[in-house]
Amino acid sequence: MTAMTATQTPPTSLHAPVIGWFDQHARDLPWRRPEAGAWGVMVSEFMLQQTPVSRVLPVYEQWLARWPRPADLAAEPPGEAVRAWGRLGYPRRALRLHGAAQAITERHGGDVPSEHSQLLALPGIGEYTAAAVASFAYGQRHAVLDTNVRRVFARAATGIQYPPNATTAAERKLARALLPDEDERAARWAAATMELGALVCTAKNEDCTRCPIATQCAWRLAGKPEHQGPPRRGQTYAGTDRQVRGRLLAVLREAVAPVPQSALDAVWEEPAQRARALDGLVADGLVEPLPGGHYQLPLG
Repeated sequence: MTAMTATQTPPTSLHAPVIGWFDQHARDLPWRRPEAGAWGVMVSEFMLQQTPVSRVLPVYEQWLARWPRPADLAAEPPGEAVRAWGRLGYPRRALRLHGAAQAITERHGGDVPSEHSQLLALPGIGEYTAAAVASFAYGQRHAVLDTNVRRVFARAATGIQYPPNATTAAERKLARALLPDEDERAARWAAATMELGALVCTAKNEDCTRCPIATQCAWRLAGKPEHQGPPRRGQTYAGTDRQVRGRLLAVLREAVAPVPQSALDAVWEEPAQRARALDGLVADGLVEPLPGGHYQLPLG
């Protein structure tokens, strides 16, 4: 469905209420403040992927205090980025952010580029992050499709409870159709729809009484039909290789010297899973093996 056929109203009718709601209810987050700059926006986008704001806030503040510019991070070994990442999870994001900082320093004189194509060319930057930085940091007109935005569009415009597991071409087309024409308003719309999905149109227990477009929402008007698509992916952690990897990294983050194999063996009883997790960390570049059966965070 397109925006027009799903809602039976022009896409522009959604803009004013959503942006007006955002003007009144947006959270005061540090990466939304003018002093954050493009680097602050980029750091937040890396950290917020699959991680709630409450966990990101303290790490973000410490990160920007230590590395206020990309060149400051680029000058440090990548292992320091992994160490500072702490328990945010998915630590390969720390390596990707470090790689992006190096490229920004080498290619762009230490300033986060404003062109979408230049952002997309940075290591570790995908379509979503490039669009988000160009929009939120530079006020440009791009479709910014994170999980929250996709859910808002699925319900309000398409009339389904949840979007597909992976972003589709139809979703991208719909997002472009819903974009306001003016750059500044489009950037505001991107932030507003993201906040609406985070605070009101949530995955569970959505609060339609607080929604500024409830009267236009195709899903609500259809009686909120139950999800009919493929089962939604769950987030499991306990007992998984992810948990083992996290425990191994925790030991290495806290160490000031290379860690012996025996110290890593103590974090998980099952030897095959422990070895698989450690091998995966080495393959991902998150851990460096040393002679004599010692390990450390990567130095280069």
